[in-house]
Amino acid sequence: MLVIGIAGGSGSGKSTVVKAIKDRLKEDVVVIPQDAYYKDSSNLTDEQKRNQNFDHPDAIDWDLLCRQLAELKEGKTVQQPVYSYISCSRSKTETVKVTPADVIIIEGILIFTCKKLRDQMDIKLFVDADDDDRLMRVMARDIRERGKNVEWVIERYSRTVKPMYLQFIEPSKRYADIIIPQGGHNKVAINMIMNTVEKALRNARRNDQ
Repeated sequence: MLVIGIAGGSGSGKSTVVKAIKDRLKEDVVVIPQDAYYKDSSNLTDEQKRNQNFDHPDAIDWDLLCRQLAELKEGKTVQQPVYSYISCSRSKTETVKVTPADVIIIEGILIFTCKKLRDQMDIKLFVDADDDDRLMRVMARDIRERGKNVEWVIERYSRTVKPMYLQFIEPSKRYADIIIPQGGHNKVAINMIMNTVEKALRNARRNDQ
């Protein structure tokens, strides 16, 4: 089993890198999104939810994420939580069944800020991109997938996304084994990463024998 961590700012192209790895590998791959592990905020008022800082490490239930990853590595099936950005709440009745796989990808903006989680990763990738490019992608995503408007996206970007990127996410780049410049469209970097991943997977299999 090989655990790959993929971090980077919002809109940097992490999903593109994840897709490239999944498309290239012939192995069984499971993706664990950090976003599924946001702490439940259903008890907050509408105003408090509006001011929710999704880009601070304290917003994530690291204990649950680390525990479920450890269980997957032990060959156990886990029930991944389901989180709604619309209601800022974690479902109390719905979960996603996740079974162990040859390759586990942990993807999220803050995953390198948690040492306990980092220590469970075999390969750590950081996807880098220009601020303007990331803002455009964040704007398109939040309007299309999260029911937000342009004013809300720009206000949130200025208030939390950019400051938290500078304070927590960008500094976590130092933990990466490989940094991918120009976001997820850097084909040369993707090919180099895939060579590294495939070699590491072969070594992991030899060690398991």
